[in-house]
Amino acid sequence: MSDELYMQRCLELAVLGMGNVSPNPMVGCVIVHENEIIGEGYHQKIGEAHAEVNAINNVFTKFGDSAPTLLKNATVYVSLEPCAHFGKTPPCADLLVKHQVKKVVIGNTDPFEIVNGKGIEKLKSAGIQVVIGILEDKCSYINRRFFNRIKQQRPFIILKWAQTANQYFAPMGGTQQWITGPLSKQLSHQWRGEEDAILVGKQTALIDNPLLTNRNSSGKNPIRIVIDRSLTIPTTHHLYNNEAKTIIFNEVKTAVVENIHFIQMEDMKFYLAQKIAFQLYLMDIQSVIIEGGAQILNQFINANLWDEARIFTSKINWNEGIKAPEIKGNVIEQLSLGDDDLTIYTPNIK
Repeated sequence: MSDELYMQRCLELAVLGMGNVSPNPMVGCVIVHENEIIGEGYHQKIGEAHAEVNAINNVFTKFGDSAPTLLKNATVYVSLEPCAHFGKTPPCADLLVKHQVKKVVIGNTDPFEIVNGKGIEKLKSAGIQVVIGILEDKCSYINRRFFNRIKQQRPFIILKWAQTANQYFAPMGGTQQWITGPLSKQLSHQWRGEEDAILVGKQTALIDNPLLTNRNSSGKNPIRIVIDRSLTIPTTHHLYNNEAKTIIFNEVKTAVVENIHFIQMEDMKFYLAQKIAFQLYLMDIQSVIIEGGAQILNQFINANLWDEARIFTSKINWNEGIKAPEIKGNVIEQLSLGDDDLTIYTPNIK
C-alpha cells in the first residue's frame, strides 16, 4: 500500500472525532509494520488521549510484549504534526521518540504557534525519518475550522438558510411557514452536532421559538447563541430552557444564570458581525452556524465574514415574502434532497 492510502485511512479515523474535540483539531493515526496495519487511533474527545496515544495503545492491546519491538520497526502515519508541548495531555512527539519508531509520515504541519514545526524537529533530532505533506490538501480541509481559528482569529462561519424557488426567505407579517422538507431538516440537525454553536437573531427567536438542538440526529447539542439587544425575548421561550448552554448577546448586562450566559456589548448597531466573531474566538468557539434571520445573515455577508454558505432551495413559489440574502461565491457541492436542492458555496478568493 502507498503512503496516500495509509494517510487516507488516517483521515477516515480523524473525522470520527467530529463535534467532540473542538477547539482541538481532528487527528487520525495509523501504525504500519511490514505493510500491515498493527494499530489505529484517533482523537476522540477534548482533554483526552490524542490519536498517536490511542494508536500505540492499540498496538499494545493487540500484541502485548511484542509491541515494543514492532514499534521500533514501524512507520507511523498521522494526519497532523504530533504536538510538542504539554497541554491537557503530554507531547505526542515525545511518545513517538520514546518508542523509537523508525519513520513518521505527516499530512500537514500544525499552524498553532507552540507546535508549528517543533514536533517535527523533536522527531528528526531523535533520528526518526520524517516525511511531510502526504494528502496535505485533504488533511487541511478536514481541519479547516481549526486552521481558520488559528490563522484568522475567528471561528469558522457557516451561513445557512432555506428559500423558495423564487428566492423568498420568510413570510411577511412575522408568521412562521416551513419551506423545505424532512430530509433537509434531518441534515440540518446533523450539522448542529458537528459544529460548536448555532446563532439566530431576535426576530427569528420570537417568531419561530426554535429549540436549536440536535434532537433528530446523534451527537451533542451546539451552544445556542441569540442576539437580543434589549432582552425582549420572553424567558418562557425555548432558548431559555436547560437543554444546552445559551449565550445571549445584549446591551443590558453580563451575567450567568445556570446555563444562560448574558454577554453585554456596546453599540450593537455598529460592526455587529465583527464583534460577534471576535467574541466567539475569545470564548474558544471554533465554528458557528448562522441560521437567521435575513438581517443578521446579510450583516455577515456584507462584512465578508463567512466560510461556507449552505442554501436549501425548495420547488415551491410564494407570491410575496422577505427576500432571501444574495451571495456570490464558488459552488463546491450540489445535492438533491427529496423535493429540495442544496447548494454549498465558499467565498471567492481575491
